[in-house]
Amino acid sequence: MTAHPSFKQRLIRRGVRQFGHPRGLPGRLAGWVMGHRPSNVRRNRWAVALLDVQPADRVLEVGFGPGVAIAELARRATAGRVYGVDHSAVMARQARRRNAAAVRAGRVTLVHTSVDRLPGLGAPLDAVLAVNSLGFWTDQGQRLAALRALLRPGGRIALVSQPRAPGADAATTARAGRDLAERLTEAGFADIRVETLPLDPPVVCVLAVRPA
Repeated sequence: MTAHPSFKQRLIRRGVRQFGHPRGLPGRLAGWVMGHRPSNVRRNRWAVALLDVQPADRVLEVGFGPGVAIAELARRATAGRVYGVDHSAVMARQARRRNAAAVRAGRVTLVHTSVDRLPGLGAPLDAVLAVNSLGFWTDQGQRLAALRALLRPGGRIALVSQPRAPGADAATTARAGRDLAERLTEAGFADIRVETLPLDPPVVCVLAVRPA
């Protein structure tokens, strides 16, 4: 006999789906949580700091959510350009509101689209960031190779993961880090570096470089 999920389990699954692809009122609530939860804010700012964004850099964030990291990227790339793509229209609206001044100034461009339909970005990028979004990509190897092609030689990428499954712990995070490092290597990146932020559960950031 097949056990049917309980009402509580169904609610949890629906909540998880909203954080992956926010829609409607539940999606707006999920975006508010992601934009205000202290651990999320700390995680995004930490990742941007590791990416070492310079004032003239051109940077892309894939899966920008409510735009917390976008704001930090824009604060650092004062003479550059920040791009972002996200497959959720709800998140695109929230991120545009959070970064309204930089969007009006033309320093930030946020597009409602998926990673497999990237808009034209003009000149090569200096850096790419993806925070807790790789798991929602199709053909991850192809997408990473496409992002590598958008980077200038020596350009940087940072992939961040904070496992959110029930029971996730330091071992879960370590496995996620190894998986991200392997995927980046397979996609042609080099100089792999792994950093960990001691939250609960820990956050892993895997950084790499497009070879010259």
